[in-house]
Amino acid sequence: MTRTVYLNGDYLPETEAKVSIFDRAFLMADGIYEVTSVLEGKLIDFPGHATRLQRSLSELDLRAPCTMEELLEIHRELIRVNEITEGLVYLQITRGAPGDRDFVFPDPETTEPTIVLFTQNKPGLATSPMADTGMKIISIEDQRWGRRDIKTVQLLYPSMGKMMAKKAGCDDAWMVEDGFVTEGTSNNAYIVKGNKIITRALSNDILHGITRAAVLRFATEAQMEVEERNFSIEEAQGADEAFITSASAFVMPVVEIDGTAVGDGKPGHRAKRLREIYLEESLKMAI
Repeated sequence: MTRTVYLNGDYLPETEAKVSIFDRAFLMADGIYEVTSVLEGKLIDFPGHATRLQRSLSELDLRAPCTMEELLEIHRELIRVNEITEGLVYLQITRGAPGDRDFVFPDPETTEPTIVLFTQNKPGLATSPMADTGMKIISIEDQRWGRRDIKTVQLLYPSMGKMMAKKAGCDDAWMVEDGFVTEGTSNNAYIVKGNKIITRALSNDILHGITRAAVLRFATEAQMEVEERNFSIEEAQGADEAFITSASAFVMPVVEIDGTAVGDGKPGHRAKRLREIYLEESLKMAI
């Protein structure tokens, strides 16, 4: 089945969608993106993703090509025409192709951005077997640029990190800077000690995860203590539990770090419970 995608105001077969070779995302990685999960045909936490998108646009001095209300309708139409029950909607906005290749770009108000959206069909997204087995991760040096709080399309090093993990027979990698874990290649990282959930505080060092914000709110409501601070790989290996969060993985337990079992080497009950709460509450608010 050929997907219908959205490109600059038009709904097109994916085989007909084309972007200029001078688009600055292609030449300079000058663009941002968001990924919103779809469960039961509805968007999970779309308002959070829209808010972060607006922040990313502002940080890069990019002009929004449409309103957030219009963006919601585009998401819904793509879900409808592509018959997505469980899956993802990928959104990318770039500075477009304002001219020939140049490090200097013109006034954003005179530049027409490029906007692309497409769906990915992911049956079983909410019932991933990994939620029962847990993830094995490795640690790698964090070699990304300093503005990780902006969700840009500069994803080469995270991609390389995932390939390092795959080569090591693991599922993902946690990045380490100055002795402390920043985040996973495409997710936020957490450890659990007793009834306390520990995760790095928000800053330019990590992405301000939409799922992160929801999970920490749900954890507090469930009478779990939350502490936002740095932690090392060694502390994580000695924790009772560990897990990650992201828009597509939701809450996923981590059972091994650099070959050392976390806790008893099985998914912890707090991570499992937070996954249940997140999916249940998010579906209630889905649009």
